[in-house]
Amino acid sequence: MRLVLASGSPRRKELLAQLGMGNRDFSFEILSADIDETHQAGEAATDFVVRLAKEKALAGLQLWSGTEAATALGSDTIVVHQGEILGKPQNEADAQRMLQTLSGHCHSVMTAVAVTDGIRTVSCLVETKVQFCSLTEDDILAYIATKEPMDKAGAYGIQGLGGSFVQGIEGSYSAVVGLPLVETKALLREMQIL
Repeated sequence: MRLVLASGSPRRKELLAQLGMGNRDFSFEILSADIDETHQAGEAATDFVVRLAKEKALAGLQLWSGTEAATALGSDTIVVHQGEILGKPQNEADAQRMLQTLSGHCHSVMTAVAVTDGIRTVSCLVETKVQFCSLTEDDILAYIATKEPMDKAGAYGIQGLGGSFVQGIEGSYSAVVGLPLVETKALLREMQIL
């Protein structure tokens, strides 16, 4: 059984590779799945992120063209503050707005993971609370100038320069990065991949 990571994220690739520790046979293919990530009207944030993870996993499985059977893993991460879903910023002004919104406040990072073989799909949702320190306008503009926030949900990366804004977290650090390790390992074991 071949494992497919349905993501082009270098962070998810690194995290998934960590799960193979001590298992020389553990490997996976990367097939970046492109899906419509539009939030549907009235859809709860939790339902939205789980739906995206499942759709990515299924899309990744459909991209697989190898001869052996495959199982695909899809994941998605969103940032939610006071009921607003903060996705990837559309431009620098949007990134600035998001960072100003998060400044000095606690927000939720929700990461969903789905694993499917096309017949059976298992999934989980991990929510982590993240507390930001207060940011000055100079902090925000300097960070945006690095371009790091432009491809990250909520306009920051905890594992990069944006980590300097994080005062504390309650929950899974790896989920905030993009793939909750403990929960992902459990799903892969449930699907008999690990």
